[in-house]
Amino acid sequence: MTAVLTMFTIQCLLGAFDNLWHHELQADLPHQPTARRELALHTARELLYALIFISVAWWRWEGAWTFVLIAILAAEMLITLCDFVEEDRSRKLPAFERVLHTILALNYGALLALWAPELRRWSQAPGGFAAADYGIGSWLLTAFGIGVFAWGMRDLFAVARLAVPEWQRMPMRAGDSNAPSMVLVTGATGFIGRSLVRRLVERGDQVIVLTRNVARARDRFGPLVEVTGDLREIDDDRCIDTIVNLAGEPLIGLGLWTRKRKQRFIDSRVGTTRRIAGLIGRLRTTPKVLVSASAIGWYGERGDEVLSEKSTAGEGFLSELCWKWEDAAMTAARPGLRICRMRIGLVLGAHGGVLKSLALATRMGGGMVLGSGRQWQSWIHIDDLVALFEHAISTPTLSGPINAVSPHAVTQREFTLALGETLHRPTLMRMPEWPLRRLAGDMAELFLVSQRVLPQRAMDSGFEFRWARIEDALRHSFASHAAREQALAVYVNQDCPVCRSEMGRYCELNKRHHGAMRFRSIAKTYGGLPRYGLTERDLRRRLFVESGDGKLCSGIDGAILIWRCLPGIYPRLAKLLAQPFIHAIADCSYDLVIAPALSGWSERRIQRRRRLASVGASS
Repeated sequence: MTAVLTMFTIQCLLGAFDNLWHHELQADLPHQPTARRELALHTARELLYALIFISVAWWRWEGAWTFVLIAILAAEMLITLCDFVEEDRSRKLPAFERVLHTILALNYGALLALWAPELRRWSQAPGGFAAADYGIGSWLLTAFGIGVFAWGMRDLFAVARLAVPEWQRMPMRAGDSNAPSMVLVTGATGFIGRSLVRRLVERGDQVIVLTRNVARARDRFGPLVEVTGDLREIDDDRCIDTIVNLAGEPLIGLGLWTRKRKQRFIDSRVGTTRRIAGLIGRLRTTPKVLVSASAIGWYGERGDEVLSEKSTAGEGFLSELCWKWEDAAMTAARPGLRICRMRIGLVLGAHGGVLKSLALATRMGGGMVLGSGRQWQSWIHIDDLVALFEHAISTPTLSGPINAVSPHAVTQREFTLALGETLHRPTLMRMPEWPLRRLAGDMAELFLVSQRVLPQRAMDSGFEFRWARIEDALRHSFASHAAREQALAVYVNQDCPVCRSEMGRYCELNKRHHGAMRFRSIAKTYGGLPRYGLTERDLRRRLFVESGDGKLCSGIDGAILIWRCLPGIYPRLAKLLAQPFIHAIADCSYDLVIAPALSGWSERRIQRRRRLASVGASS
């Protein structure tokens, strides 16, 4: 059995590497709408592996149970074969992943060949489970089983999340505008682009998104946004008023900044920007403004020097990258075209960007001061950044470089302490500069370079920062913005008896305590909510709740919002359900089981009623 356990260990290590490197870091499967079937297969296989590892570590499946174990192993092989087919169908596998899959298959075959004599002896014993102890091998296999079970649950949550498009989970409302603009946005699926596109749609603009991942963009923005994967699909006579260029491969991620990776950083920014310049050159109507992203990395290491847009460029790779990026934007210069180059600092927002990772580390007690802690960090809240983009688009006198940072820069130590205080965690650790540079290489520039940047042009043009202080910005990022009492509109599927009964009880409680909620029957919404891109069928498949400010939330988040507005125990239940782990389980259960079951029941009732009506009419 020692050889079998050794082969199990090799299989687990290779599989863990495949999951982490290929599925997570390279393909980002949990966030790819087209990967749902593949993730479902992964979930089934991982849960079977967890059962096999933990049980075999401590028990022998003897007698008839041996054949049950063999059936489980056969099911795992069948799932793996289906997974190979699905991977080839849904995505292009790199050569190294194909080689690794071959090695995994060969190793699994060798494992089964070694295990076959032992399984035969198990099958000849009396039926039942006999205790077994393989020493360190049992504990190692148990650890693998727990790990693969946790990963399987994570994939299951991803399957549930991908079952509902993101634009239905967090719908955006198309605003009214007497003179809507046509805006082309590149890099729209990123942290900044996602928030900007939502704001543009909500103010009434028509938005075109250019992206390499069309499926993800459509999943994220839905029918209210036009998505294209190639600028050549845009006709020469298309009238585009504004272009916002945010495209670029993320700088932060696993792996060192090798020469090849640095070139990808440059190509993804400069190449896209030059293609945009080519589009502007062939359009019959020149856009009014191009707002092209850059970064404060332009200024390089500057110590305590206060930097404005008039300051010269610095030295180093980041400065070179920003210089080439901005130079590519200037090649688009045409008469009548205003070009704004947004030099963006550290962007703060709880649901994306670098703050999400920093907050997780701080919550786990890993918040630390980097280097001396005296280096200046220039930052901006995501809401202020989006508002500054709007300001640059709508202000005719604004052009050239614009520092997109708060007017109050902080040192890295001040930022770390403020984050710890906001999250109620101590900041006790410090990482000196030399190990950080040794571990991160040139990427350490992002954390160690000192840049005290002032948004002089933004302030001179009349822009007002809403979150100018780091303490206020961090508190706002992590605050719960759901009010206890709101003028909510709850959309009720009256054809579902469970929904009708449950919402009827909430309606009575709301009336009895003079609440502000209104309950609307889906049948009376005149075909859905077109301003959100939702049809009546969409409303029947999922709970939707609209707040007084026009924001729409759905599913478990909608239930939490309702419960917060009800008396008695409901607010406490809402608080419990909002806890991260419990929320993930509830969300998964709702998306995979509850919502499909109730909506399917409702659809069958509607079809049955229509058939009866047609029979009655014909008779």
